[in-house]
Amino acid sequence: MVIGIDLGGMSAKAAVLANGVLCGKSTVKTSSEKTPQETAAALAQLCITATEKAGKRFENVDAIGIGSPGAIDSRSGSVVSWTNFGWNNVPLAELVQKFSGKRTFVVNDANAAALGEAKFGAGKKYRDSVLVTLGTGVGGGILIDGKLFEGYKSAGAEIGHMVIRQNGELCSCGRKGCFERYASASALIRRTQAAMGENRGSAMWKIAETLKGVDGRTAFLAAKQGDEAARRVVDDYIASLGEGIANIVNVIRPEAVILGGGVSAEGENLLAPLRKYVMPRIYAPDYAPLDILCAQLGNDAGLYGAAEFANERL
Repeated sequence: MVIGIDLGGMSAKAAVLANGVLCGKSTVKTSSEKTPQETAAALAQLCITATEKAGKRFENVDAIGIGSPGAIDSRSGSVVSWTNFGWNNVPLAELVQKFSGKRTFVVNDANAAALGEAKFGAGKKYRDSVLVTLGTGVGGGILIDGKLFEGYKSAGAEIGHMVIRQNGELCSCGRKGCFERYASASALIRRTQAAMGENRGSAMWKIAETLKGVDGRTAFLAAKQGDEAARRVVDDYIASLGEGIANIVNVIRPEAVILGGGVSAEGENLLAPLRKYVMPRIYAPDYAPLDILCAQLGNDAGLYGAAEFANERL
């Protein structure tokens, strides 16, 4: 029996994973104003609360796994750098273990989500899969032969910072033309707003009402209504997403690419044209077929993955 924690900038969630079943979910607020020690103590208490909610005994918990934002050294369980909290070289696993008395492991939150989907969600029938999360940025994780690939010092699998357009838009990482500048939900929103500014008669205005009302669904909804400006936004977005996915596939050659994040809620409206774009651009698609599908676990993927990360290390 293990506990998974999904640590975020405003809250942390925890749940017990008992025989593959997630139970006893609980939440606590987090804040950058708290010290790492205070946060660790709160996470330890959160684990106790989740165990009680699950109707289990905390003394029977074998380990705790934490999915954390930032650059993570999963071997030592340290948060090397988390900008939002101003953390540098914080021994998070050691601190939580001190307060909880349980063996604790830490992994990057995107990698945790990928592991969760691979073991318990959309990827469980595949040995090799890639999760691509489409949110504020583009994140994800890579499973090779059923094992999480983290790269040297756990610093790999940053798929959002692969360049798909040389000398393109400036990314927060300092490079130009990164995948996440074109394929994130934020990128889709920016592109939708720009198109609305250029097309005052677009159906996108009726759907969003204002530029601030735009979300990742706006262009897709308007395109369904036959709006040409929206169709161009959607086509351009799918082309950008497809370029990045084709690059990933040609290097790693997974059996499946799994899409998560808000934009993936479009389902086949996104997947069908995306498959049509990607397949001619990957090497030997008939010999090594590729599945492109949507994630299944939603916001619980990180909880499953963090718990499984700990379970695999017992």
